[in-house]
Amino acid sequence: MSASRRVPIFENSEQSYQADTCRPLRRAVAEGSLDFAACVHGHYPGAPLPPDTLPGLKSVGYWDAKHEQQWGLDWHRNEGVELTFCSAGSLAFAAEQHEFELGTDDLTITRPWQQHRVGAPWVGPSRLHWVILDVGVRRPDQPWRWPAWVVLSREDLEELTTCLRHNEYPVLRSATALRECFEGLAAAVRECPNRQPESSLAVLLNQLLLQLLTLLRASARPLDRSLSESRRTVRLFLDDLQISLELLSREWCANSMAAACGLGATQFSKYCRELVNSSPIQFLQHARLEAAAKLLKERPDLSVTQVAHRVGFASSQYFATLFRQRFGAAPSERR
Repeated sequence: MSASRRVPIFENSEQSYQADTCRPLRRAVAEGSLDFAACVHGHYPGAPLPPDTLPGLKSVGYWDAKHEQQWGLDWHRNEGVELTFCSAGSLAFAAEQHEFELGTDDLTITRPWQQHRVGAPWVGPSRLHWVILDVGVRRPDQPWRWPAWVVLSREDLEELTTCLRHNEYPVLRSATALRECFEGLAAAVRECPNRQPESSLAVLLNQLLLQLLTLLRASARPLDRSLSESRRTVRLFLDDLQISLELLSREWCANSMAAACGLGATQFSKYCRELVNSSPIQFLQHARLEAAAKLLKERPDLSVTQVAHRVGFASSQYFATLFRQRFGAAPSERR
């Protein structure tokens, strides 16, 4: 993969999360199952923008699905703040523990690296618009850095950052005021790659951000400032350990887990105790054993040793000992 198409990561270290690459959407576009247009930087599907054109704009585009699709965008993260707008039809959307059915003129807001899903499991008939803006965040506690072409006043931009950064309400219903902006962006995107609509995109994106700020002011929703703290980083990391076999299979110690969250081991352990009432290693073992129990039932073709290795145990004997202690039976008896 070229440097310009590399997938951004959650941490600049070996223990990292990659941003979503939208592979199901790529396949659907290739198969012609929906209309699609986007202008992009980096790894996202769409017409590439020149490197010096609107840097920080990762993707702006839309899809128009006239019938139910045979694909969805399962749990994933994006490196930027993402806005999506449903201008027609409906589709399922979820962010962390909350599920929604999006309808016409509904807006979704996801923070950088916030886990979310589109479709349950498939995408329904819908016209969906989106914007993904990279604000330089690789951990929730880092400051946001907006691209230089965003021309809102410093006061407005600070207020918008606060509203988005601490927002715990991923869906804004009946955001009709944003429809014209998103449809204008769709029209501009359709000009790619024949003509680079840099001016149109810049004006419309700034207009969109300003109108979004107006809507957020009017909604007067309470803000949760804990969302940007280091504790939030640990929560995200622990949540991912419970759902990602790839993450579980890595070699972890308390220090490396802490480093993945940008913290020292002592502070990381403190947050673990507060969040899950166990030490980092205890939680890791628990997550691995739960994943193993599920895998033993779902994959009878795998041996006990293969299951142990897939969830991160180097020794199948040690795995069997812990498994019996946890579940009161040998792994082979849980199939």
